[in-house]
Amino acid sequence: MSFSFPFDLNLPAEETGQTHEEEDVHHHKSRAKLSCDSRMQIVMWLLNNQIEGKLKHGEIQEVTTLFNVTRRTINTIWATARRQNRASQPYNMSTNGHNSGRKRIQVQPSAITEINMGDRACIRDLAVQLKVSSTTANRMIKRGLIKPHTNPLHPALKEANLFQRVKWVLNLLMGDTPTTKRQYYPMFNFVHIDEKWFYLSKKSQRVYLERNEKGKYKAAKSSKFIPKVMFTAAVARPRFNQENTECTFDGKIGIFPFTYQAPAWRASKYRAKGTVVTKVVESVGRKETRSMLINDIIPAIMQKWPISEGYKTIYIQQDNARTHITQDDPEWQQVHNQGDFTFYLVQQPPNIPDLNILDLGFFRSIQSLMHKKMPKDVDDMLNAVHQAFYELDPRTLANIWLSYQYVMNEVLKVKGSNDYLVPHVNQKN
Repeated sequence: MSFSFPFDLNLPAEETGQTHEEEDVHHHKSRAKLSCDSRMQIVMWLLNNQIEGKLKHGEIQEVTTLFNVTRRTINTIWATARRQNRASQPYNMSTNGHNSGRKRIQVQPSAITEINMGDRACIRDLAVQLKVSSTTANRMIKRGLIKPHTNPLHPALKEANLFQRVKWVLNLLMGDTPTTKRQYYPMFNFVHIDEKWFYLSKKSQRVYLERNEKGKYKAAKSSKFIPKVMFTAAVARPRFNQENTECTFDGKIGIFPFTYQAPAWRASKYRAKGTVVTKVVESVGRKETRSMLINDIIPAIMQKWPISEGYKTIYIQQDNARTHITQDDPEWQQVHNQGDFTFYLVQQPPNIPDLNILDLGFFRSIQSLMHKKMPKDVDDMLNAVHQAFYELDPRTLANIWLSYQYVMNEVLKVKGSNDYLVPHVNQKN
């Protein structure tokens, strides 16, 4: 069944109130050639916007603005569609136009994979092996034909380590029957804690300046001894309402520095003798981590935990560092039951930081925010880290918890090995 076009778009320029000379002035800039898909979209748009065989006033101008083309282009596309319809032919918006100029150098994927890995360590060596210039190899990287890759050195794992990893993931799966789809435990009563050194400044930081602007001068006594502070962070899984529009609990328990206040021993040009200054704990041991856990983290959890939450048994997940205490610690046994709360310390599998929310992505997020503030001293850095911790969007933390489940899927696929890539999944709502 053929479809007739009851209206004609070949309108004279006088009816639009614009001459061809004015049209050429307004559209003097060159435009990219329309693809076949774009031409078909224009035809479908015109067909879908007719009412009783006629277009409303201004529809033609709207389609020219929508697709950034001239009226003449619309007329040409429409005339081609009319001609094909009259001949009972399917719509075909392909053209005989072709790109002029020198053709791109084509390299087969097999030509890259057959090269020895040692000869692919830099662009120049790769270009020599492919018999192309370094500029051509760079263009291939920008087009995605060649993918830069960093090959990190992973820790060697024994069979016991692989078994512990797989067992950890399987214990977090719910559902045992083969007919039901197994899902991960929601982990709303888990709190992940970990330590990280935050440095006052990067050795090199990229910024963008105006053409005549001078960059900021940075200096330090030694690039190997940049001031740093160790922090312990504690996070839980955020909660949202049923409509998933409002955050009812951001999951950010707190971030605590290993510092203390002490009076200055001697006077200097910056302060008088006896002024209270912030000191950094240079060596963090089991005594310091135990004190941090009992005196800071536990009270913060009890204070910020959602009142309406039914979970009162909290599992605090940490790594296997020697400075961490376990559930059997005598001092911990005296405080792990407090009121309606019961706290349990659990150790994640060794040599796999991706199973901790903080190492998986949260620390990197707050570190990037902290360096944007460019702190000048330790006190400024403490404020910058705390601001970055609480400024981070709770949905970012919620997305990291979802990535945690994807990582566990990868661990199962490789049977507990480290030979996997952290998956990147579009999790934005």
